[in-house]
Amino acid sequence: MIAVIDNGICNLRSVTKALEAVGAPVRVVRTPAEVAAAGASGLVLPGVGALRDCVASLRATGLDQTVRDWIAADRPFLGVCLGMQALFEHSEEGGVAGTVGLGVFPGRVVRFQRPPEFKVPHMGWNDVRFTQTASPLRAGLAEQGEAFYFVHSFHCVPTDAALALAECDYGGTFTAAIARGRCFATQFHPEKSQAKGLRIYGNFASVAAAAGPNR
Repeated sequence: MIAVIDNGICNLRSVTKALEAVGAPVRVVRTPAEVAAAGASGLVLPGVGALRDCVASLRATGLDQTVRDWIAADRPFLGVCLGMQALFEHSEEGGVAGTVGLGVFPGRVVRFQRPPEFKVPHMGWNDVRFTQTASPLRAGLAEQGEAFYFVHSFHCVPTDAALALAECDYGGTFTAAIARGRCFATQFHPEKSQAKGLRIYGNFASVAAAAGPNR
């Protein structure tokens, strides 16, 4: 069972349909109690739109602590887009003060600063290069040259460079995915990335199935 967090601003249907397409049973959860009741083996945090709204929703329901505890216990976790950005300490998004993230990993989220020929948001297909080549999330995918779909104006800058799972070049290299233990997160949208994206979800589902249910 894969539990998918509904924080009210995510592309929930696309993510759940992608997981179902790779054979993973899915349950949508909105509270810590629902996560506990699901007995899930994996937890997914998707998100689109504003990071401030995403983090505020998690805090309002108490799911912020659920996510922290889940990752701290090395349970299989997958963050997508805002679900990746939310894991860091601080983002430039959200006005002068920015947005305080969940602080799972040290680092920040910054706005793209690119030459004028590179439009922001970075939107469309782009190749990635996997830097953690032995990661189970990369199974069946080439080390470099695989294209995924991106839609974002901000990108993550981990304090620890070893956290990067994949990188992408858009007028300069940025972190396209992260991984530590059984916690994974992608800046790109696997659910919008056709067969290669389904491979990402399938690989995550395999990691979750091997971990067994959270009881």
